[in-house]
Amino acid sequence: MLAITVLPGQSGSISVDEVPEPDPAYGSILVEGVALGICGTDAEIAAGEYGTAPAGSERLVLGHESLGRVLEAPSDSGFETGDLVVGIVRRPDPVPCACCAVGQWDMCRNGGYTERGIKDLHGYGAQRWRIEPEFAVRIDPGLGVTGVLMEPTTIVAKAWEHIELIASRACTKVESVVVTGAGPIGLLAALLGRQRGLDVHLLDRVQDGPKPRLAQALGATYHSQSLADIDPPDVIIEATGAPALVLEAIEHNRPGGIVCLTGVSPTGRELPVDAGELGRRMVLENDVVFGSVNANRHHYEQAAEALAKADGDWLQAMITRRVPLRDAASALERRADDIKVVVDLSE
Repeated sequence: MLAITVLPGQSGSISVDEVPEPDPAYGSILVEGVALGICGTDAEIAAGEYGTAPAGSERLVLGHESLGRVLEAPSDSGFETGDLVVGIVRRPDPVPCACCAVGQWDMCRNGGYTERGIKDLHGYGAQRWRIEPEFAVRIDPGLGVTGVLMEPTTIVAKAWEHIELIASRACTKVESVVVTGAGPIGLLAALLGRQRGLDVHLLDRVQDGPKPRLAQALGATYHSQSLADIDPPDVIIEATGAPALVLEAIEHNRPGGIVCLTGVSPTGRELPVDAGELGRRMVLENDVVFGSVNANRHHYEQAAEALAKADGDWLQAMITRRVPLRDAASALERRADDIKVVVDLSE
């Protein structure tokens, strides 16, 4: 069978190779790959910035944004042939730490976790893959290929869950949110904000194309100027990782506001900042700034529910480019109108 593989640590090593059938050690459910979503993590691994292959393997099968159809499943697994499924990315560390022991492996304390397609485990970028029943999530068959949006939706499902837990400390309700960045994470964060009935504002420097149209279709207000031009909201979800915008987000929320950082910032960029003023503001205004990444099974279930409620045409419009498996390397190329790029595994 064919799979997308990389040599971790070596830039430009991505290729589509013939590989053995999936190892039964990866799980009792055999899945036919339908589609694979591509994100910045995949590009960084392909660029040699990080990623580790499983023990005994030189190359890593790439891909963590999965979508597949069950080919074989044990009778006691809870799954049947034909089910549309997504595979959870992270596995708990074997110790386990206190969080992994209770199913919160997204909050692993000791770093001993593994991740499909990223850290020590082959990913889902193959024509067939295996999964353990406890790490497979069945999704609404009506989602079709848009089910590939499941994994990025889990990221924002977790972010919103934590935002609501933090907001419960205060006497006022969350009514408004600004999302910075109209990529997949930003748009899906806006989707979940609108599903909560909030006043959603989406900020991105792109002035035309699919991003403003998708924001408008959600009922969100789209901005392409400056964060300072938007009234300070109750919540800011920062989804770009741009260091200057991260600082601006921390400075721009309301007193008692919440800033959730979901974008991973590049290192080595220095910005002039009055740390004393920033800290003073956060203390005197009772602000909260926190980071959020990865997800556990609970968030996958929340994401499945959110996608099932979403408008199907809107989800389809999120997928702006589909490429065949044999041309998978081109999916890593950034194009002006790209939002979510998907590799078709079922060729």
